[in-house]
Parts: sequence; C-alpha cells; structure tokens
Amino acid sequence: MAQITLQLPDDLAERLAPFRDRLPELLERGLQGLRTEPTQAGFSAEEIIGLLASQPTPEQILAIQPTPDLQSRVSILLAQSKADNLTAKEEAELERYLTIEHLVRLAKAHAYGKLQKTA
Repeated sequence: MAQITLQLPDDLAERLAPFRDRLPELLERGLQGLRTEPTQAGFSAEEIIGLLASQPTPEQILAIQPTPDLQSRVSILLAQSKADNLTAKEEAELERYLTIEHLVRLAKAHAYGKLQKTA
C-alpha cells in the first residue's frame, strides 16, 4: 500500500480527524464525484439521466453504456451489499444506480421496439 503525505489547512485537518480511519474511502468518494466528464467509454449517471430527459433517438438510447468507473462503483456497492456491509448512504447510492439501470433497460426495450416497427 502506498503512503501519501498531505499538507492541509488546519480547519480541514480538524474536520477530517474523526474520519482518519476512513480517509481512503473519503478520497475514493471524492474522486467519484469529480469523474463527471463525458468519455468515449460511456456515460456517468448524471449524463444518462440528462440523455434520457432530452428525448433521444432510439439509436442514442441503445448506445447508452455506463463508464468503467460507474460500472466499478456499482460492482463495489453490490459486493458490499451482499456482505451486509453498506452504510445508509451507500445503500441509497446503490438504489439510485439500480433505478437508473432499470430506467435505461425500459428505455432500450422501448427504443428497440420502435426500431423494429420502422424496419
């Protein structure tokens, strides 16, 4: 495991002190929040919601894929859920991702049906 030394403002260090044993988790969560840039590999959760709300074409709906980071985060949450090791916040996060996945599946089924009718 790598060791990193940080210089932080005193007030931030004081706020982080109670979470000292969870700093890797806090950093990972912070990185997840920063990873909202569009990528060639897929869409973030926010981008998926935005796309579905924009009345996309059937082809655009069928092309929706999550980013590798989003896939990884969901996998981590699912594994923690199976081990009964989720915090309430993580449980809410997982539910949000599963709801988005369900909506995308419904949208894809509808889009596929539309394309079949026009073919």
